[in-house]
This record gives sequence, C-alpha cells and structure tokens, in this order.
Amino acid sequence: MRNIINLNKDWKFIQKDAGLPNSLPTDWTSVDLPHTWNAVDGHDGNGSFDRGTYWYAKTFATPKQAFGGNRVFVEILAAGQQATVYVNGTEVVYHEGGYSTFRADVTDLCKEDGENLLVVACSNERKESVYPQSADFTFYGGLYRGVNIISVPDAHFDLEYYGGPGIQVTPTPCDCGGAMFDIVTYTKGSDENFTVLYSICDAEGQEVAGGCRPADDTKIKLFVPDAKKWEIDDPYLYTVTARLQRRNETFDEVNARVGVRSFSCDPEKGFIINGKETPLRGVSRHQDMLYKGNALSKEEHYHDAELIKELGANTIRLAHYQHNQYFYDACDELGFVIWAEIPFISVMNKDPEAHQNCISQMKELVIQNYNHPSICFWGISNEILIGGISEQLVENHKELNALVKELDPTRLTTIAHVSMTPIESPLHHITDVISYNHYFGWYGGKMEDNGPWMDNFHKVHPDLCVGMSEYGCEGIITYHGPNPACKDYSEEYQALYHEHMAKMLDERPWIWSSHVWNMFDFGCAARDEGGVAGRNNKGLVTMDRKTKKDSYYIYKAYWNKAPMVHICGRRYAQRAGETTEIRVYSNQPTVTLYLNGEKAEEKSAEKVFVFTVALAEGQNIVVAEAGGVKDSITLEKVEKEPEIYVLPEVNERAEGVANWFSTVGEMDLKAPMEFPEGKYNIHCTMEEIAESPEALAVLTEAVKLAMNMKVTPGAGMWDMMKGMTPERIGQMAGNMIPEGFIESLNLKLTKIEKK
Repeated sequence: MRNIINLNKDWKFIQKDAGLPNSLPTDWTSVDLPHTWNAVDGHDGNGSFDRGTYWYAKTFATPKQAFGGNRVFVEILAAGQQATVYVNGTEVVYHEGGYSTFRADVTDLCKEDGENLLVVACSNERKESVYPQSADFTFYGGLYRGVNIISVPDAHFDLEYYGGPGIQVTPTPCDCGGAMFDIVTYTKGSDENFTVLYSICDAEGQEVAGGCRPADDTKIKLFVPDAKKWEIDDPYLYTVTARLQRRNETFDEVNARVGVRSFSCDPEKGFIINGKETPLRGVSRHQDMLYKGNALSKEEHYHDAELIKELGANTIRLAHYQHNQYFYDACDELGFVIWAEIPFISVMNKDPEAHQNCISQMKELVIQNYNHPSICFWGISNEILIGGISEQLVENHKELNALVKELDPTRLTTIAHVSMTPIESPLHHITDVISYNHYFGWYGGKMEDNGPWMDNFHKVHPDLCVGMSEYGCEGIITYHGPNPACKDYSEEYQALYHEHMAKMLDERPWIWSSHVWNMFDFGCAARDEGGVAGRNNKGLVTMDRKTKKDSYYIYKAYWNKAPMVHICGRRYAQRAGETTEIRVYSNQPTVTLYLNGEKAEEKSAEKVFVFTVALAEGQNIVVAEAGGVKDSITLEKVEKEPEIYVLPEVNERAEGVANWFSTVGEMDLKAPMEFPEGKYNIHCTMEEIAESPEALAVLTEAVKLAMNMKVTPGAGMWDMMKGMTPERIGQMAGNMIPEGFIESLNLKLTKIEKK
C-alpha cells in the first residue's frame, strides 16, 4: 500500500549558494518546514528582499517496502521559485514555478542500509523564462509548503503526471435528481491481473455507488441516485475512492472529495449555480502572513478561510498563483466559489521559453486541482497589458485558453484586465467571461466613477459577462480624522470607499463577480506608501490577522445573514470638536445609539447609520443596539487630536504640487503641448527617460506627487511600469492631479536633451 512519510522536521539550511554537500552539513542552520528565508525581509520595509539560490538538506531512511518491489518518490509541495532536487549526490528533478507540487522517482538512488541525503537548491532569483516576472507582491523563496517521501508498489496510480493526484472526477447533475460521476484514473506498472475498484461514499461515509474496471481501461461512469448538490450555503461533499487491486489485495489507493453542482454565467443574470442566480461577492487573497511570509500551517490556511466566511463572502479570487491544497480543501468545505489562476501577470516576456512556463504552470494548476468543487473559474492572466499589447500576446492568450478548455471543458475561463484596457480590446472575446481591476477613487478618478464605467461597458458589450476582479484602497489603522479624503490612507476613507462600492455592486447583480483587493494586507517588499513600507495595505484585515478594519464590517453588513452591528472609529479614539460623527454598520433595519447610558437617537437606514453626538469631557461610552445585538466603544473628548492621526505626507504633497507649479514660470499650460525633436516628453517611456538622470529626477518627483508612489529603476514598481509613458500614468492618476500637471511635466521634460 501507499505510504506517505512527512519530512518537515529537522532540515539543515544555509542562506548562501554553498553548493551541493557530500554529507549532511553540521554547520548549517536547523529549520523545520514550511520555511522561507523571506519571512521578515519580504515585508519589513527595507526596500528589497533577499533573492538568491540557497540550500536545504536532510537525511531519510529508505522505506522498507522499497525492497519488496516498491517505488520511492520525493514529493515537493512547492518551492519558490525554481528548485533542483538531489538524492545522494545525483540530480533527480529541476522544476520551474514556485507554487505547484512536483515529484521525482528516486528508487534507484536509495540505499538499502543507512541514510539517504536529500538536498534541495531553491532559488527566487529572477529568471527570464519563469513567471511571475514582475508583480506587486513579494516572491518568497524556500520550501514553504513541505516535503514528503511516498512509497508505492510497482503497480500504482500515477504520481508523475504534472503533480496530479492520479484520479479525475467529473460529477454532473441529472434531470432525474441523481448525478453521473465520470471518473478517470491513471495507473502505472499494472498488467492483466489488476483491476481498479471504484467506490463513492456520501458525507456520512455510506457507499452510494460502486464499480470495477480492468486496470488498462480506467474510465468509468457511476450513477448516484438522489444526489445532494454542492451549494454555497450547504457544500455537500462525496468521497470517491479508487483501489488498484490484484485478486484479493489492494496495492494502491487514491481518493478525491468532490461536489455535484452546475454553474454558468449570463450577461444579464450574472452567476448562476444549480439554477439559482447568485451574484458572486467576495475578496481576493494572498497567501502570506506577518513575519511568516508564505510559510503557513494548515491551521493558518483554514483560519484565513474562516475569517472570509465570517465576512459573508461567497467567492475568493486566489491571486496570483496556485495556492496550498489546504486552502482549496477549506474552500470546498466552507462553500466558496473560487477563481484560480497562474502568475502570468503585468508584463509578458517575449522569450518562447517563458510562454512554455505559462503552459506548464497552467497544466499543473488544472491537473492538480481538477477535483475541487469550489473551483469554477480558471484565470489565464492578470493586468497583462501594463506591459503593452502585441500580436504575440493575443496569440499566447488564445493558446492558453484553448489549453484550459482541452484540459477541463467543464469550467469557465476568465481574465483580469488592468483598468486602462480599452473597452474595445482583442482580449475581450478570448475567455468565457472577463473582469476588470478598477481603482477609481484611489489611483485615479472618483469612487463614484465605478458604477457608470461598469454600466457603460455593459451597454457597449451586452453579450459579455463582466466582473470587477480588483478594487480597493489603502487603510492604515493609525490614521484618522473627521474629513477623510482620497490618499490620506485613513481607516475612515477606506471605510467610506467600501461603503460606496458595496452599495454599487449590490445594485448591479449582473456583475457576475466582484473581489475586494485585498482580504489581508500582504507583503510587497518594494512598496513605500502611507508610512508603512514593504506592504500593500489595502486589506480589510491587517497582515497579522489581529485587526479587522472598519471596512471589513460594511461587507459583513451586506453579505452575512446573521444579525450584526458594528460601531466604526474605535481606533479614532480621541476626538476634538463640539460634536463628532458616529457611523454604525448593521444588517438590521433600525439602530439605536446610546451615549453614556442615555439614548441618543434611533435611526432607520440601509446598512450605514450616521449619528452626530456631542461628547462629554473625558471618556465616553458609546453603545449601538440593533435587532438584539450590541456593540460598544469608548471615545475621549480632547482639545486637540493626536498628530499621529494624520500622515505627514498628506500636507507635504499639497505643498509639493504648489512648488512644482512655481518652477514652471509664466508658461501658458493651456496652450497645445509641443514635442520638439531630440527632447524628452510625456510620450517617452519611463525606461527611455531613465537614460537621463536629470529627466529621471523630474519624472520621479512627478510620480510621487501624482500617485504618492516611489518609482525608480531597480526598485519599487519599476519592472511593471518601465514600459509606460508619463501620459498614461497621468491617465491613471485622473483627477488626483490638478489641471495642467501633465502639461507642466511635458514642459519640464522638453527642456532636457535626449541621451
């Protein structure tokens, strides 16, 4: 029988390219898996993270069964981003792609007596042929999901086909109330003496269907009468087991937990599951945590899923790569509809080997995760037009889409477009459905622009199912104030923004899905925004999972059916002024507010209840009651609110813009722009401008003033944005920059000779 031996304990690790050891090193650091060397520098704000080739080593005893005709495999659950595996000094496998499982048969290298030396060289160095090339998150290195030794008989279910489970199950509901289960298993080493015995058990463990096939023809249809469907609110799971047998003995066994469901998308009706129109409303998720990086335990993955379930979301976009099997399992059990994708993101590398890496990662994603009922969508790229469009890019997308349809015709394909993707784009009719990443109200435009933009797209393309794959804004729980505004990074502005977005989406059920960016703050070592460097702070929950921001609760009010009430502003604890505003979120029709034990006011509203009260001197107790549930916070009335409540950059930016214009002089910025030959201008790419230190200094200052982002060669978002022009960046910034800003930038650039 199959034997899985966990090897996560007592590894030796060295954070330098030490080379292949001949024996288990005694002077390397002892670590347990999961492990990443970027657990701290991946998001500590130092501006970069360690990208190198580093080494892990461990010994293991050959499983006893291996000398009775068994095979021995090394299983690497993931290694960021490239890995070479050695057993007893011999290379056994090299793998490119940091997010998927891969295995290697090491039987012939194992010793009969004594210990075997297993060594893994992991690298998160940039490689032109491996995605992601450039993206807004940290590329953690290491053995961050764990390692196993698997022993199986010579006759076994395949372990080498793109890291898959050796079994593929497609349950289809029938009109009669039952369900047909199409099952395929993949065997190796069997002969005419072997059969495969199939069994389907319900959630209570009772067998409800069974069958048997010769081992050389491992396809079968099994029928389950009166099958219970996998629903979002009742995610019922069946267990399908395949046993490879010779006469009365089981040689190998695999199983899959699956669900019976049907789903589709309609341009007018949105997402439909099991015949019910169900708008998908949820979040995106990255897989890292504070000072742990992406080296999470099973319990931590499940805790993430439970926090999202508490929110009331029914969908998760798993960005921007294959996630841990534990998390997919949690989604199967909790009833989330999942968008799973590969890290084909931001910039396409024209190297044909890079496209082959996309194909390989897509095969691994689909084959390894085919059986998860939670997955309904395969994503083929994200914001890929940041790097520009080409005929090759379009053809690559068509090839990826065709590949997915060949591997899995049962699910829908999708794509996440960068906001500037034209309404008329050749990428719109490749995948089954599409989605847009829009940040109106943060990186450009106003939050009120989101609804009209979606309405217009829907009008122009009534045949397309369109969603919002990303939207959000930074919320840092230190910053507060009575007049929140875009780019002040306050918890209050983030809450106002999501109040608007939750309502906008609720009014448009035809938007097939929406995914908040992001559920949790996450690591992006090169970022430096809002006084919190090294992280993207758009999460509804802090990176350590300790604090749910106020914005978390507006979605709980919209999506969670259990009675709830939440008073906003508990971290805005010291307030000045004669009166102060109290915002309350609730899914109940009426909220009553009490101040210091006295009833202040009762209001009826839809999700957002706004009260104005006069605080007494000193500390005040505020209580909100709605539908039998209560919440309470304490506020202090002060003469002056703490300076730490306001990000210094907020005032500095306004002063910087004024100084910027003062250096332009008396030029008429409303006159037509000129583009003299041999001079820089706003039509040059950032990469071209960077050839001149003088021009780069002008551009760097402009981007900082326009978008509060530090963009310089070799740091920050440079790789993603170097192909963009200042004109395009200005379009992204929208009304965040004052009238005449782009014209003034062009004027400054045209005074500088091209290199």
